[in-house]
Amino acid sequence: MAETKTHERVAVTDAAALLVRDLTKQHGPLMFHQSGGCCDGSSPMCYPIGMFVTGPSDVQLGVIDVGLADPVEVYMSESQFEYWKYTHLTIDVVPGRGAGFSVEGPTGMRFLIRSRMLDEAELMHFGLGSSI
Repeated sequence: MAETKTHERVAVTDAAALLVRDLTKQHGPLMFHQSGGCCDGSSPMCYPIGMFVTGPSDVQLGVIDVGLADPVEVYMSESQFEYWKYTHLTIDVVPGRGAGFSVEGPTGMRFLIRSRMLDEAELMHFGLGSSI
């Protein structure tokens, strides 16, 4: 039987998933919005559902499974997505001060994005052609 590969635009490391689970216990269901810069740089911002309202100019990159009943949605602004559409993003966590509005701020950890270019199969899957 052939294995079917699922193509996703976003993933999460085990360490980041653990922090999201801990933060969910404190804040309830969460979501991410990839910041486009300004005050918090370009960071994945983590919010309780309803604290950040997405709109028609936001793109849902996908969902991450962190081992909770519901997956965690990940968004980015449409204008920023135009620059990042050829990349796969992985949400990770490292020691440091979190972004001012992101719920991990007081934990001594901060979320960050690790990126790589989409491979040929992913480019085809997302309708971006066979090469950049």
